[in-house]
Amino acid sequence: MKRKVTKAVFPVAGLGTRFLPATKSIPKEIMTLVDRPLIQYAIDEARAAGIREFIFVTSRGKSALEDYFDHANELEAHLKRNGKQDLLDVLRTTNMESGAIAYIRQHKALGLGHAVWCARRLIGNEPFAVILPDDVIAAEKPCLQQMVEAHGETGGCMVAAMEVPPEKSPSYGILDVESDSGTLVSVKGMVEKPAVEDAPSNLAVIGRYILTPRVLQHLNRIKSGAGGEIQLTDAISEEIRRGGKVFGLRFDGQRFDCGSKAGFLQATVAFGLARPELRDELMSFLVGITSMRNAAE
Repeated sequence: MKRKVTKAVFPVAGLGTRFLPATKSIPKEIMTLVDRPLIQYAIDEARAAGIREFIFVTSRGKSALEDYFDHANELEAHLKRNGKQDLLDVLRTTNMESGAIAYIRQHKALGLGHAVWCARRLIGNEPFAVILPDDVIAAEKPCLQQMVEAHGETGGCMVAAMEVPPEKSPSYGILDVESDSGTLVSVKGMVEKPAVEDAPSNLAVIGRYILTPRVLQHLNRIKSGAGGEIQLTDAISEEIRRGGKVFGLRFDGQRFDCGSKAGFLQATVAFGLARPELRDELMSFLVGITSMRNAAE
């Protein structure tokens, strides 16, 4: 019997240097996309997929991230006194019950694989998800929910995958595909950040994973790989070498790389336009500023 995926790891120990000076005082994960921090989008996606235990791998200076999920009793009381039930309902979606979130420190920046390995004692012997909050995915059915449903049929490990231009291969883990059924691909290998000429396909891994506990055992043995870091890709590749099944899911949705400034701005526009109360005013502004630029040229 396949075990349900009820735990998720959120690697949030990074320094966010690409967003300095903003990240000098606030964690990148609580930078706001429209009116919700990045981490809230990740949490909401995990909840929709049935995740009940949330494991944050943090580092020094992330206390604001921990405070975000705490109950703001004074603020809630203020909203209640003033009859602002709609805002109170929104605020309560950010609360996490006692014991639902665990925080683990990653004391050295040794890569994504190491961050996941840090959570090994809380994961135990069951399948688990990994969500990278930098990757925000707009989808009618949340990406991780799509993966959990597919994983219920396949078992093994699963990664979210999307096609990228060949010249972008050095920025991603790239899948070596054994068979391709359209939405789902069977994977025979993975290469972390290959040179363009060495990429086995143009199918890239993005920040959603469902992994077996055996991957944690592989991380115990793996030494540093690409970039001098302990790569999660290498541990998944080891699972394939040892006969484990690994699948890539071409998810239905649009991914935004909110780890880059351009991607964050693109996501802000897209999510703003998706909000009925913001759409008309924002669209009018975009049309106006585009017309001004075209006239200037």
